[in-house]
Amino acid sequence: MLKGVLLGFAAFAAYAISDAFVKSLRGAVPAYEAVFIGALLGLAALPFIRSPGDRWRDAFTANRPALWWIRAVSGAISNIGSVTAFTLLPMAEVFSLIFLMPIFVTLLSVLFLKEHVGWRRWTAVVVGFIGVLVVLRPGFRDLGLGHAAAIACGLASAASVVALRLAGPHEKRLSLYGAGMTGPLLIGGALMLPHFVWPNAGEWLLLAGYGLLAALAGVLLMYATLLAPAARVAPTQYSQMLWAIGFGYWLFGDHLDWPMLIGIVLILGAGLFTLVREEKVTPWWRRTKVI
Repeated sequence: MLKGVLLGFAAFAAYAISDAFVKSLRGAVPAYEAVFIGALLGLAALPFIRSPGDRWRDAFTANRPALWWIRAVSGAISNIGSVTAFTLLPMAEVFSLIFLMPIFVTLLSVLFLKEHVGWRRWTAVVVGFIGVLVVLRPGFRDLGLGHAAAIACGLASAASVVALRLAGPHEKRLSLYGAGMTGPLLIGGALMLPHFVWPNAGEWLLLAGYGLLAALAGVLLMYATLLAPAARVAPTQYSQMLWAIGFGYWLFGDHLDWPMLIGIVLILGAGLFTLVREEKVTPWWRRTKVI
């Protein structure tokens, strides 16, 4: 259990460092191009995720194709949204909006799976969105593409999680990981072609750090969930906020005011409560039949 949790912290540290690499590009490479190159490098993780007996083509096939494609498309939207947001906003602000993901999962499960949600989780949803209003303060500060991209990333990530939970018992781990790479490759590649920008040497190094560290994080996270229950590993994701605040301050000169810090605390608290509460109720993905 302890090894699994520690691997979870290591995985999300790698993800945070990967995000710092892509933020360091400062928009010199278009977001969809960075996502395509990152996904291409992410294929390096396939040998470590492949189980004995798996075929390489299993990374691109599925027993439930509809859910596989939902995960692929949502993965592309999530990656493009996160790269866009990190380019335009402070890292901590981006993570605070992306961490709406558990709350979006609750909403999606109510809308599409007719899950019953009690008053405690509805309270967490309300608190989370109050936190968003405190962070964004619409009418009191300028909002732009970066904020929309971060929220789109959180929503797309929630859709990916719902698809993953529904497809997980029926798919190979290699197939689930392959879906997360195929979407960014296809969609990022299609958007990249008309306006391709050849990166210089320094930009290639940053892109390599972005893609390879994300691949390493995926492998570490897989081994973490093999050693400890996913419900114990999932909260380690919130350690990314500490990395974001540190990187933002020391590397990028980000400064967070008190209202934003209060909003971040509200969002993190609501998200963590949602994760803990979901563990105490019968998981909907174990009692929902998908036709």
